Amino acid sequence: MQIPVYSADGKAVGQMDLDETVFGVPMNAAVVHQALVRQRANSRLGTVKTKTRGEVSGSSRKLYRQKHTGHARAGSLRSPLRRHGGVIFGPRPRSYRQAMPKKMRRLAIRCLLSDKVASGAIRVVDKLDFPEPKTKEMARILKALSIERSALIALPSPNANVVRSANNLEGVRAIQARQLNVEALLTYRHLVMTADAVQIVQDLWGRERTPA
Repeated sequence: MQIPVYSADGKAVGQMDLDETVFGVPMNAAVVHQALVRQRANSRLGTVKTKTRGEVSGSSRKLYRQKHTGHARAGSLRSPLRRHGGVIFGPRPRSYRQAMPKKMRRLAIRCLLSDKVASGAIRVVDKLDFPEPKTKEMARILKALSIERSALIALPSPNANVVRSANNLEGVRAIQARQLNVEALLTYRHLVMTADAVQIVQDLWGRERTPA
């Protein structure tokens, strides 16, 4: 499987071979959905908390005698039935983390990368390197690559100038290739990768080697 490689001016400058075990996998919507749910669940903090009647401030003394007052029976001031009292069955700190087999997580990434190739939503450029942040230059490059909607840019290594240039554009985000994830691939319509980033992706999510 081959894909054209473009320059920053949007001109084809060559071809690149793609690993079919990464970019030629049939879509498995069930696995992708499960991976997305897992990623969003694992990003939840789960730190919300309410106080029970034993944790709110206030005296535990009985408010008034049990009988012959004309009022309903009442005990502690911290009763959940009273204002500023405790909360019944309120949220408590918990973990929302979900487990998922490593092979399924890897399959979800490969399915989405393959879908980008099949739909023509991937662009490979020879390099992206700015001596200084230039948002206008990044917008020009994306336009030359015929990208008008949202785009995710995958870089082979950290590059602060490229990241700042991309993040100033609405609907554009730049991350490292090894940080590609299910939610990001589903959120952004196009995927822009440098040739070096493609190689990193193939090394990370390519065919698993069996130990000797």
